Amino acid sequence: MAFYNGWILFLAVLAIPVCAVRGRNVENMKILRLMLLHVKYLYGIRVEVRGTHHFPPSQPYVVVSNHQSSLDLLGMMEVLPGRCVPIAKRELLWAGSAGLACWLAGVIFIDRKRTGDAISVMSEVAQTLLTQDVRVWVFPEGTRNHNGSMLPFKRGAFHLAVQAQVPIVPIVMSSYQDFYCKKERRFTSGRCQVRVLPPVPTEGLTPDDVPALADRVRHSMLTIFREISTDGRGGGDYLKKPGGVGEARL
Repeated sequence: MAFYNGWILFLAVLAIPVCAVRGRNVENMKILRLMLLHVKYLYGIRVEVRGTHHFPPSQPYVVVSNHQSSLDLLGMMEVLPGRCVPIAKRELLWAGSAGLACWLAGVIFIDRKRTGDAISVMSEVAQTLLTQDVRVWVFPEGTRNHNGSMLPFKRGAFHLAVQAQVPIVPIVMSSYQDFYCKKERRFTSGRCQVRVLPPVPTEGLTPDDVPALADRVRHSMLTIFREISTDGRGGGDYLKKPGGVGEARL
């Protein structure tokens, strides 16, 4: 992974002067995407995408996706809709060239330790969604998860969608266990499936509906995650267990 991370930082250095022409602008995300699309070929990773027709045309929405590692960038860049930016932890802003490139591309940074600030930023994002026709990409697990399932979802993304009354578009990436294992320091070629699920409407919902909404979306995503991670074309081969957490057979 050292080369992978170093290559991302190098690409960010190349992107900065190009993006700086526009200044901080969501359209710069197209430049980052073009620079990152080739990375999968360096490692022989085949990304298979299905369901892009589910993206709502010409309207803002909130994308929610599972979060496994920095390799999520590969799947994200394959399906990233136009005028869509991730919401990221504020620490990324200080990650050298990558942080500056992300800032220029309009990435929204949130200090997760300061709840009041995070809520304020989310309120501003809700207005931005509606007034500037922007989509946002959120990892509702809140942190990387390597255990072959999904962590409980934090509710910020769902509060955002309900506040703005915009759809939620779930995106699921299959397990990487077939070609990547952090504990074993293994990173080889392989396949990853990315599935875009039908949008979930939020019109008429209130903050009281958010817990059930988050649980419903997580359940649908976890079902698809298990399906595409066990069909022989996704990531690892998982043993399904009661309670939902699979165990990789390596």
